[in-house]
Amino acid sequence: MTAATRNPRVCVIGAGMAGIATAHTFVQAGFTDLVVLEKGSDVGGVWHWNRYPGLTCDVPSQIYQLSFALKPDWSQVCATGEEIQRYHRDVVDRLGLDKYIRLNSEVVAAEFTGGRWRVETRDGHVEEADFVVCATGVLHHPAVPNIPGLESFEGPVVHTARWDDSVATEGKRIAVIGTGSTGVQVVSALQPAARSIAHFVRSPQWVIWAPMTVRQPRLVSRVLAGAPLLRRAVYAVALQAANLFTDVVIRPSWRRKLVQAYARLSLRVLVRDRALREKLTPDYQPLCKRQVVSGTYYRTIVKPNAELVTEGVASVTPTGIRTDDGRERPVDVIVLATGFKAHNYMRPMDLRGKDGLSIDEAWADGPRAYQMTAIPGFPNLFTVLGPNSPTGSVPLQYSAELTAKYITHWLRRFRDDGVRTVEVTDAAAKHFNEGVAEALGPTVWNTGCNSWYFNQDGSVDLWPYDRKTMKAMLTAPDESDYEVTYESEEPSRRERARSASTE
Repeated sequence: MTAATRNPRVCVIGAGMAGIATAHTFVQAGFTDLVVLEKGSDVGGVWHWNRYPGLTCDVPSQIYQLSFALKPDWSQVCATGEEIQRYHRDVVDRLGLDKYIRLNSEVVAAEFTGGRWRVETRDGHVEEADFVVCATGVLHHPAVPNIPGLESFEGPVVHTARWDDSVATEGKRIAVIGTGSTGVQVVSALQPAARSIAHFVRSPQWVIWAPMTVRQPRLVSRVLAGAPLLRRAVYAVALQAANLFTDVVIRPSWRRKLVQAYARLSLRVLVRDRALREKLTPDYQPLCKRQVVSGTYYRTIVKPNAELVTEGVASVTPTGIRTDDGRERPVDVIVLATGFKAHNYMRPMDLRGKDGLSIDEAWADGPRAYQMTAIPGFPNLFTVLGPNSPTGSVPLQYSAELTAKYITHWLRRFRDDGVRTVEVTDAAAKHFNEGVAEALGPTVWNTGCNSWYFNQDGSVDLWPYDRKTMKAMLTAPDESDYEVTYESEEPSRRERARSASTE
C-alpha cells in the first residue's frame, strides 16, 4: 500500500506528569502538530492543584521523576509538593514544550465525527484532531463527603486539593476529616501551631515510619549534576529497587510478611499508649490500602493538643462537629482530607466515540481499557495512566513514558502507511480485562479492605503485573487486537487476511 505521508494532528488532554511525558515523547518522535489542553493555570497536574501544608511525595525523589529529565539536586529524600511542581514547570520550559500547551483550557466535550475528533474547551475554543490522548490522571476530582449540616458551618471549610492560603490555622481548633497520606501529612503539619487538632478517622490506616524529610547532601547533588552517566545509573538502581515493592504487593511472599511486620512494629514502638494504639490499629492487613508513609504522624497524634476520633461523624453544626456518640466538639476550621473520585478519569467531560457512544455508557460497569490505554468504541483515542494504571506498584513516570511510546506506533502508521482509524476490538479488551481480574487475586489489595482502589463493581482498578510484563505488553501493539481502516478504499490488512482465510 502506498499513501502520501501526512502528519497527524494530536490533541493531548492534561499537562500533568503524564501529559508532559506524552508531549515530549511525541515531539522526540517527530510529531509536532500537537496541542496540549490543560484546565489549570499551570502545568503539574496533581502537584499544581494540591498545595496543602505538609504536602510531600511518599515516593523517593530519585525515582519520582521523568527518565528524560533527571534532576540531580532534589532537596530531600522525598520531595515536597512545591519542589515537584517547580520541577515539572522547569522540565516544560527547558525542553521547549510550553509552545504546545494551552493553559486555562478545560476540555468539556470531545466527539469522534467519523474521521476526526472535535474537542471543545470551556471557553468555546474548538480543536480538530486526528488523535486524542487523554492524560487526565487519576487524582484530580476532589471528593467532598455528604455530611449533614456541612454547609451550615460558620468557619472555613477547605479541601486539601483546593487549599486556600488565606485560611488562618494558627491558634485555631482544627478538625481534619479523612485519613490516608493526605490526612496524615496535613495533621502533622498543622498540629504544632494549632490550639487543638482532632483527626476524624472512619477507618485507621497502617502508617510505615520512614525518614521522608532527610536532606539530600549537597555533595551528592554536586556529584550527580556533574556526572550524567552516574545520574542515570542511580535512576536505574532506583527502578530495580521499586521492583521489590512491586513483588511485595502482587505476590504473597516472605517479603510481604516482612514489610507488614515492619508496619506493625512502627505502630507498637512509636505509640506507647495502649488505648490509643488500639484505636490506631486497622482491622486489615498492611499494604491492602494505599500505603501511608510518614516520619511524623505517630509522634504528632500523641501530643496533648491532638486527638484521634474514630466515632463516625453524624453531622456538622454551625460551630462544631457532632459524632455518632452524641458528643459535639467545638471547631474553628474544617479540613477535608477526603481524597478524590479516583475512577472518573476523563469525566465529567462529554466524551463520545463511534456512533455517539458516551464514555458513561462504555463504562457503565466501571472503567475498562485494553492495556491501560485503548477503549473499544473510541477510535484514535488513547489514555495515558488510564484504567488499571499502577498507582500501587510500578512507578507512574515509567508507565506514562512507555504508554506514550506505544501510542507513537499508531501515529507512525497514520503518517506513513495511510491508516485512517485504529480501534481496539471488544474481544481483545475483554481478554485483557479477564487476565487482569485473575492476576489481581493474589495481590495484597484483595485481602479484605475497603479502599479507593475498588471500582463501583467491586473490582480493583490497579496493575497486577510487574514492570517486565508491562514492558512486554507495551513495547509495540499487537495489530491483530485492533480494527484498522485506511484512507484509500483498499481493504485493511486484517480484512485481506479474513478474505484469504475463507478462500
